Amino acid sequence: MTEFATCLQALLAASIFFVWVVRYSNIVEEFKHYGLPDWLRDLVGILKLTFALLLLIGLERPWFAMIGGLGIAFLMACAFLTHLRIKNPLPKMVPSLALLAVSLTVAYLNYRLLNS
Repeated sequence: MTEFATCLQALLAASIFFVWVVRYSNIVEEFKHYGLPDWLRDLVGILKLTFALLLLIGLERPWFAMIGGLGIAFLMACAFLTHLRIKNPLPKMVPSLALLAVSLTVAYLNYRLLNS
């Protein structure tokens, strides 16, 4: 199970870093399109990158991965609710739902590691 958790953590952290660093211009456009303020975009970015870093630290210390997974899950739930609020089509909601599921799985697996 630890190998599975490790793979999920690395995948989740890499996807967050890719979207918020490499494809940052897309994030800027999306937040503008949704009418969200720049300060919120910056706050979400700082939080997501911090939680992704916690996932990487959590490769050695499961407690950090659990916190990182829960943090990303919270942000992905907020993203999904935002998609619902602006009535985006389902295909636009799938990434937030997928990352929500992966981050909750990471948090759960690391919780089990801590309590085994």
